[in-house]
Amino acid sequence: MVDDELWALIEPLLPPWPERSPGPRPVPDRLCLQGILFVLYNDIAWQLLPLELGFGSGQTCWRRLDRWQNAGVFEQLHRVLLAELNAAGELDWSRACVDGSHIRAKKGGADTGPSPVDRRKTGSKHHLICDGRGTPLKVITTAANVNDVTQTLALVDGIPPVAGRPGRPRRRPEALLGDKGYDSNPNRDELRRRRILPVISRKGSPNIKGIGKLRYVVEQTFALLHHFKRLAVRWERRTELHDALVSLACSLICYRRLKKTRP
Repeated sequence: MVDDELWALIEPLLPPWPERSPGPRPVPDRLCLQGILFVLYNDIAWQLLPLELGFGSGQTCWRRLDRWQNAGVFEQLHRVLLAELNAAGELDWSRACVDGSHIRAKKGGADTGPSPVDRRKTGSKHHLICDGRGTPLKVITTAANVNDVTQTLALVDGIPPVAGRPGRPRRRPEALLGDKGYDSNPNRDELRRRRILPVISRKGSPNIKGIGKLRYVVEQTFALLHHFKRLAVRWERRTELHDALVSLACSLICYRRLKKTRP
């Protein structure tokens, strides 16, 4: 269920309906959102969404997801919640962590490819950057055979401007932690140019001492992200719809953390 506090954050972001739209009156947005969340949590096919739940048909919820994705609702929601966490002092900008995780893509589609860890079956890959406490800042979906190192700068530059504190919105962590899959001297130079300290292990050398204890948060965040069963296996052929669900899941992770900070 969508509680009142979460709905108060989402409702202003939704595109309005025309006052004189033809056809029957649309299913209320709040009910459609609950239908989308039901699919996100339980990983059922859209057409199997039970009508008795009162959320409208699966097709109705899918169309609403598409409409909201086109309006950028979920990215805006994620940014709003990041700003709330930043205002509460709950974002750790001293470091950020990056990593990648493979998922099966059952129906193929854009940004899929042979998975190097799943007998070359069709799959995708989630590339994630989180803050030092594991709050997701940005997720990029690519084909499964895309190397982690190619997405380093895209993840860093993809962090949205996060308001909530006096001064300009913040977009850059002080340091970036990565394993040997991110070993690249050109990327290190680019990170330093952005005033970010690269803390990345080198291939053929022992891992940087203590980096594992600092990077565990990114694995924890992946576990939270893929707890939403619809994201553990990709069913959407269109990347933008899959990414909309990813942004919604990131927003829910942020919302839970925000609620813990309040009495």
